[in-house]
Amino acid sequence: MLLNKLKFVNLLIVLVIFAKESLQNRDGLSELLRREHTLIKPYGGSSAGVPFWDFIGSTIVSNKFVRLTSDSQSLQGALWNTIPVEYTDWEIQFQFHVHGHGKDLFGDGFAMWYTKERNILGPVFGNKDYFTGLGVILDTYANYNGPNNHVHPYISAMINNGSLHYDHDKDGINTALGGCEASLRNKDYDTFLAVRYQNYKLTVSTDVDNKNAWKECFSIDNIKLPTKYFIGFSAATGDLSDNHDVISVKFYKLESPRKNEPIDHSLIEPSAASFPEQKELVDEAKPSTFWRIIKIMFISIIVIGLVLGVLYFGYNFYEKQRRTKKRFY
Repeated sequence: MLLNKLKFVNLLIVLVIFAKESLQNRDGLSELLRREHTLIKPYGGSSAGVPFWDFIGSTIVSNKFVRLTSDSQSLQGALWNTIPVEYTDWEIQFQFHVHGHGKDLFGDGFAMWYTKERNILGPVFGNKDYFTGLGVILDTYANYNGPNNHVHPYISAMINNGSLHYDHDKDGINTALGGCEASLRNKDYDTFLAVRYQNYKLTVSTDVDNKNAWKECFSIDNIKLPTKYFIGFSAATGDLSDNHDVISVKFYKLESPRKNEPIDHSLIEPSAASFPEQKELVDEAKPSTFWRIIKIMFISIIVIGLVLGVLYFGYNFYEKQRRTKKRFY
């Protein structure tokens, strides 16, 4: 009985906050805000949980933030919406805060998900590998230092039909559809990301410069995503660490120019026009192999030179000793 009352109180709190936010939204999308996919502090969290959201792993909820990981090693945490998205066109705006004690070394990062699966911890920034759907990844640590690498933090997107592996060693660049560099860590002001999916077009924008304005990170046409997938956020730390906080999540239903399409949008398979294949970075392997060969040849020349030098001085020493002995006889 007490648990039911707590749930009812939490729901009332969410509804009141939702109504307030609808009047104050900065993008003029107030009437399109959907409360079942929205998370606004103080979240209404208690022993009864957070309405419409599950949190797993290392995630903790306070009245100011949802912390997916603290600034400690080897953590995985996630926050997942419990209601599948029924809308074909939508926008997600979320406020976050990535911060920690590390000045030069920190990580690993976090991600926003729109996937078939939910509540499964795993190696891809706290989520499962071989996921089905969309991942928007905010990677704060560079594992790959070869050609075509990026300055980190780096934001990228990956579409997966369940068959692709996210390659941490390559920072996911062999499966990324688009991306941009973004200085988003240890800011003393609010930082935001917006993910818009409308008319088969995916657009990711940032507001991390304290300008209260969106800056396009990348935009990709011919992206296909189904309805009835789940929204989630996850983060992970390894040998390096950071606090990864979600402050708010706002979900907007957008007008759909394809609402009369005679198809079941829930049966669409996630894909992109230039759907990436899991493959080695061939263009990058060539210079790497070339320099390895040069390095081996250089070391071999040095070793051969040293051996010949030792033989030369050894032979001269032997001849000198032999001549000295002859003079004594």
